[in-house]
Amino acid sequence: MTELAEPATRDETFPLARTCPFAPPPAYEKLREAGPVQRVALPDGSEAWAITRLEEVRQMLTDPRFSSDRFNPGFPILAKGGRPQRRRFGASLINMDPPEHGAARREVVGEFTVKRMKALQPRIQQIVDEHIDAILAGPKPADLVSALSLPVPSLVICEQLGVPYADHDFFQSRSSTLLNREVTQEVRVQAVEEMQDFLDKLVAAKEADPTDDLLGRQILKQREEHGDVDHDSLVSLAFLLLLAGHETTANMISLGTVALLENPDQLEIIKKDPGKTLDAVEELLRYFTIAEFATSRVATEDVEIGGQLIREGEGVLGLSYSGNRDEAAFENPDELDIERGARHHVAFGFGPHQCLGQNLARMELQIVFDTLFRRIPDLKLAAPVDQLPFKHDSSIFGLYCLPVTW
Repeated sequence: MTELAEPATRDETFPLARTCPFAPPPAYEKLREAGPVQRVALPDGSEAWAITRLEEVRQMLTDPRFSSDRFNPGFPILAKGGRPQRRRFGASLINMDPPEHGAARREVVGEFTVKRMKALQPRIQQIVDEHIDAILAGPKPADLVSALSLPVPSLVICEQLGVPYADHDFFQSRSSTLLNREVTQEVRVQAVEEMQDFLDKLVAAKEADPTDDLLGRQILKQREEHGDVDHDSLVSLAFLLLLAGHETTANMISLGTVALLENPDQLEIIKKDPGKTLDAVEELLRYFTIAEFATSRVATEDVEIGGQLIREGEGVLGLSYSGNRDEAAFENPDELDIERGARHHVAFGFGPHQCLGQNLARMELQIVFDTLFRRIPDLKLAAPVDQLPFKHDSSIFGLYCLPVTW
């Protein structure tokens, strides 16, 4: 392999701010134009490679020479406060590499099949209807985040995992802290420990009396197949699924609602033909790409991508949001077009670490958008978009509140 000349380090320090809630940072386009692999600065003063185009992002995410281990010294850290500390309950799926990752994922992947998700559909529909009933019976304006976007996926993941929804204020506040890139390392560590303590006790209770939910079924499955329960792995799994299972979908509900209300021609398409709502979901996922840095990695060997040598130990940012706005992959990528039929986006990642709960997220979003705009057809924003509190400080983009009326 021939080492190629390295581009000059960019002036911008990642993560870059979204100056418009409907568009990536303006620098992304310049980075793509400069080439598929560019050198960028990180908050701690170190540097990493940014992969800017869809083809190369997908290539990197399927290459086993890139590691997901966030505790590797070369892994790019974007939050303030330095490198995360190892959790006392062991590695999370999101941090694992082969062969451990494949084995751990196979243990639980059956809980997220399309068939199992369809079995949840009636209950999800009931949850959505109940919350829209409450919105219609309540005062105007309503905050869609607290009234619908956050409680619906929170209830769904709680019921799926077997977590008491009565504790939602506790885990939602800790999740918000963990995702806030501006908090100190001490505050973040405290939030992690409090969540771990909570889930440690929950899993222990289920080991004593397994319930018919994901955690209870995993306990019975492990006992049958392995003769014992890996308590620590279940705590780690519950931590990941509880955090990711409500934050991502909640923010997509809010952002998707704003985008559809701001693009009435697109909204009209799904009002006339609900069969196209799933296409709208795919396009909204591509359009916002709210967890764009979940595709960060570190090279474990020298690798050449896009004509650039990435050396062993160097960090890589797979810029999924840049890839999802790549002109070479999507025609008129900055337009919201729910009929484009482009399912090759990387909003859920790609390769072995592609989002485990993507089937659940798609179904929740489809049910929410269909039901919301059918039951409240004259829904509208109660504040201008430029006055809405977007989550510019969070690792998952979204909204803190969304005032709506009708």
